[in-house]
Amino acid sequence: MVKLSVIVPFYNVQQYAPDTLKSLRANARADFEFILVDDCSRDETPDILARAERELPGAVYVRHEENGGLATARNTGIDKARGDYLTFLDGDDWLAPGYYEQLLASIEDLGCDFVRTDHVQCTARARSIHRVPHGRRGVVMRPRDAILPADRSTSVDYAYAWAGIYHRRLVDRGLLHFTDGLRTAEDRPWIWKLHREAESFATVGLLGVFYRRGVASSLTQIGDVRQLDFIRAFDQVVAETATDRDAEKLLPKAVRTYCAIISHHLGSIERFEPAVARKLKSMSAVALRRMPQDVLDDALDSMDVQRATRLRRLRRRPAPAAGVAA
Repeated sequence: MVKLSVIVPFYNVQQYAPDTLKSLRANARADFEFILVDDCSRDETPDILARAERELPGAVYVRHEENGGLATARNTGIDKARGDYLTFLDGDDWLAPGYYEQLLASIEDLGCDFVRTDHVQCTARARSIHRVPHGRRGVVMRPRDAILPADRSTSVDYAYAWAGIYHRRLVDRGLLHFTDGLRTAEDRPWIWKLHREAESFATVGLLGVFYRRGVASSLTQIGDVRQLDFIRAFDQVVAETATDRDAEKLLPKAVRTYCAIISHHLGSIERFEPAVARKLKSMSAVALRRMPQDVLDDALDSMDVQRATRLRRLRRRPAPAAGVAA
């Protein structure tokens, strides 16, 4: 019997993988499995993972022959998982010793579909605690009740898949898989789906995941075309939320968040390659015109002047000519 499956995608992280694996060893238990998914790395990561398969208790090594991105790698792990509960870790992050035993105990005690946790963000030598933006700790609630309000950060804005643990019944209901092929923002449609469709969740003040920021190979640091997958991710959030029974209440949150992310990328557009920057503007303008326009009007009215002005200017941008790629 496997109690907990830990899904860990790796891609070109030879510098960090040994620390990640060392922390997994410090969390090993006879009924835990660690599914190590190499997403077709081109450095020494596959060799490191092949050794780990022999040396790390509970390790299961899977290698992709083609790079599919983080969402696809996580889905591979979900399909391989045998545990009653599942959780995630990224291949360049690490854990406190014994953390998974505490995490498992929390969801077993609460008896809910999923539990969300705080984490420690690590940038160079700096450490900072980041908490789930949900005030009630250790209380089981309906996940959809934690989506709003629209104008404040809520649990759906804290989208890190590795900051929590999930009951297998979510897999059986089709709620835990990610949108295949998304290379960034893959957590956004996923967390919204969990909060709309799962039956119960809780947050706990448990620290044990150390999230490494500023990694040069991370997509958050690379201004190439893969970053633009956030548009596909948020198009999915808006489209699925529009069909929800509480669409009238929830759409303002989805649209406002989408607008905030577009504004964020436009505000740091200099980090993108010139061709990608142009594509970002064009695709974002088209995305704004796809949104429900009355909901968009209200969202822009509720935002600060700088962001609202930036987005209104983009909204007025001429549409690309027919047959011209965005």
